[in-house]
Amino acid sequence: LFQVVHAHKPHFMALHCQEFGGKNYEASMSHVDKFVKELLSSDAMKDYNRARVYLDENYKSQEHFTALGSFYFLHESLKNIYQFDFKAKKYKKVTGKEIYSDTLESTPMLEKEKFPQDYFPECKWSRKGFIRTRWCITDCAFDLVNIHLFHDASNLIAWETSPSVYSGIRHKALGYVLDRIIDQRFEKVSYFVFGDFNFRLDAKAVVETLCAKATMQTIRAADTNEVVKLIFRESDNDRKVMLQLEKKLFDYFNQDVFRDNNGTALLEFDRELSVFKDKLYELDISFPPSYPYSEDSSQGKQYMNTRCPAWCDRILMSHSAKELILKSENDEKIVIYDHIGPNVCMGDHKPVFLSFRIAAGAGKPIANVHKCCVVQ
Repeated sequence: LFQVVHAHKPHFMALHCQEFGGKNYEASMSHVDKFVKELLSSDAMKDYNRARVYLDENYKSQEHFTALGSFYFLHESLKNIYQFDFKAKKYKKVTGKEIYSDTLESTPMLEKEKFPQDYFPECKWSRKGFIRTRWCITDCAFDLVNIHLFHDASNLIAWETSPSVYSGIRHKALGYVLDRIIDQRFEKVSYFVFGDFNFRLDAKAVVETLCAKATMQTIRAADTNEVVKLIFRESDNDRKVMLQLEKKLFDYFNQDVFRDNNGTALLEFDRELSVFKDKLYELDISFPPSYPYSEDSSQGKQYMNTRCPAWCDRILMSHSAKELILKSENDEKIVIYDHIGPNVCMGDHKPVFLSFRIAAGAGKPIANVHKCCVVQ
């Protein structure tokens, strides 16, 4: 993260985290405070004299807990930064460094919501939801939305239909968020939505393509007759196993297909965003699937054999936000959409970032150019 900050030197930086505290948050949440203090006091961030940190740490409140964490850093050179108060419906100048945690419900500087339980009933205590903040930089206003959508509970169920039932659940939840941020309560502004969307490749189409010349063996449970495993073997070549598919197993014999040329050959199966093409824009993806990486610290580039690798982590924007981003006037790469730590173990997700400049005159005629960086 610090290498990215040093390389791009953003004036305004947004860092969005999901599953704050980790999988075992009851035991691990105590480490969060140390992490936050280290981040705020680090030498790499010394030129950021203002910060806002919002951490949903109140895991005892199952009704509201989302485990989302949103960090915002403002460089000392940046003047006149305002954040929106959703309760008072007015902007307030940002000064100093402030940390909000536990119950974010009472903080008027954000909107936080957990998706209704009936969106994903098979997960008893889902932490999926979103946090929204609104900012104004030199008269240019925009929303930043930290989002975490629903995962695929079973590879076998995801494989049954195209698109999968899980894809439909994610569409419903993302549609709900977009409706919320463009409703009539507040003035409409450009918006960036970034986080773990859990977008998956079209499993049925991927398997049919990867195993086009394979024969499939179905294994069922003896007591229930339920399908518990699918084995795809090559028709010749001594019937070599190409793919084994279980609820939480996606063991394909050649991981290189997901890494070669950043997995570009599989982008045609990344279809979930197409439903929102009228509302959301994304820059071209030029990094490998961001999930599921091995959590072995010595295996920074290796995928786990639990799920089909996919671009779960994304940075999306409204079409009006696209117009804010400064277009390159020469060959210089001003807008960069990439991943962080390609060779470093950073958990099962590889973070992605978007670095860009807000275009001169964006929002209002008197707007100045400032460099932004958003990190999922």
